[in-house]
Amino acid sequence: MYSAALKIIRSGFALACAAIAVAPLVQAQSYTAVYSYGTHTGDPRSPVPNGLMAQGRDGKLYSTTSLGGATSGGAAFNITTTGSLTKLLDFASNEGAVGGLTLGSDGKFYGTTSGGGTSNVGTVFKLTSTATRTTLWNFTSFDDGANPIVAPLLGKDGNFYGVNPDNRNGDYGLVYKITTGGTLTVRGDFNFTNGSAPNLPVQGTDGNFYGNARFGGSSSSCSGCGVVYKMTSGGTITVLHNFDGYPTDGSQPVGVLVQANDGNLYGTTYVGGANNQGTVYKITTSGTYTLLYSFHDVGGSDGINPWTGLASGTDGNLYGTAQGGTHGGGVLFKITPSGTESVLYNFCSVSGCADGFFPQTPILQHTNGKFYGSVESGGANGLNGGVFYSLDMGLQPFAGLVTWQGAISKTVEILGQGFTGATKVSFNGTKASFTVVSDTYLTATVPAGATKGFVTVTTPTATLTSNRKFFVLPTITSFSPDSGPVGTVVTITGNNLTGATKVKFGGVKATSFTVNSDTQITATVPTAAATGTIQVTTSGGTATSATAFTVTP
Repeated sequence: MYSAALKIIRSGFALACAAIAVAPLVQAQSYTAVYSYGTHTGDPRSPVPNGLMAQGRDGKLYSTTSLGGATSGGAAFNITTTGSLTKLLDFASNEGAVGGLTLGSDGKFYGTTSGGGTSNVGTVFKLTSTATRTTLWNFTSFDDGANPIVAPLLGKDGNFYGVNPDNRNGDYGLVYKITTGGTLTVRGDFNFTNGSAPNLPVQGTDGNFYGNARFGGSSSSCSGCGVVYKMTSGGTITVLHNFDGYPTDGSQPVGVLVQANDGNLYGTTYVGGANNQGTVYKITTSGTYTLLYSFHDVGGSDGINPWTGLASGTDGNLYGTAQGGTHGGGVLFKITPSGTESVLYNFCSVSGCADGFFPQTPILQHTNGKFYGSVESGGANGLNGGVFYSLDMGLQPFAGLVTWQGAISKTVEILGQGFTGATKVSFNGTKASFTVVSDTYLTATVPAGATKGFVTVTTPTATLTSNRKFFVLPTITSFSPDSGPVGTVVTITGNNLTGATKVKFGGVKATSFTVNSDTQITATVPTAAATGTIQVTTSGGTATSATAFTVTP
């Protein structure tokens, strides 16, 4: 263990570059090099750009590295916030576990290898906190693609959604869905026009998936500069934005998009922008795009060429990393939703870069309020070591929702600290039944009457608020009659139907419907309706009936 953690406190400094909205630091923050990878024989080493990090039910952080371990093929590990690292397993030298790990609602962790498996082109696996690995899928390089480089993300349905760089359309990439039991289906294909080399899609509050592809697109001024895409739950991919590149727009988007509590999506590009050194951008789910910030090229003091996406902080700001900086080792930065950037820390500020350099992995806000991440190199063990670090911005602990959408009676997993002795859990003010499983993990049941809003947990020492709103999904329990011609008035019964914005019969919108109460809607079967399920959409999501309404002549 790296017992002598390196801690550096910054209270403020002015940036040399002007002309773009770069704010000087105005609040104290503390950077700590918590652990140097490679400290012990067989240790994980050199975390890589796609290495997602996940907080477990035990409060520890879980991920993978591409090097180190018994075979030098990388390892899976967990690490406490104070720097006690435990290696969970070693990967074979041909596996390439470069993608990190994602927490599932079952408490297990899900990841990928870019090699290995029955066809030696990669796998999807799940891993318990006690180091039991199960291979869920062996890629074949045919319809299912090959060589995944990042762990899949959890969807609201409890399944995982991932990407492969290769597909059946000429190596442009695909999106796949895989269940916790190992059933994999391809959800969407890329064809260059709608993107190439896709990054992971994140599920939005509207139920659709949003991501970016580093290449491809159909911009007239910058062919192949990348896109932001939207994918429906059915797998239909549409382009929301074609990147135009230098000097008016970004190019080569990187990392996972993040949807902040304002509903907008935020991301980064590796190059492009006013100085061709990368950008930060905002885009709505309907495709309204805003270039928020262009990184400088004058010494790169504010950072250049971000290699990963952003983390949404509980203070409403976005946090990320970039290369460059005062010492050339990279920077940690904060950017407001309006586009004001502040450098929080310059890597390689210490002799021999003992604080690390090359920050290329995603950062994560732990429920203790601090941010954590890894840098690829530097630390106590040199070039091929790397550092696990923390950034304390003085933000308060919060309750972390593993899943942030669900219907009445759904069990919701909540991460945090100090849960022992908790006295109340509420969903937007409505009390819920709950079970404290450990000091860092509890479950709660979405109560009747709950509405969209924050979840709070009252403990003996504090009231913790969730870092994002919980969306209560509508449900359809029945409808009557179950058949009829166009023009039939149908009574739909369910829960959380208030604020419904759309009703569909067999995929066709009803032009006339009335929300009678939170549990009832009356709707008229529209012209051109076909036999099929009934759907009701609210701000919480979309409910689909279990059975079909039959449209008669």
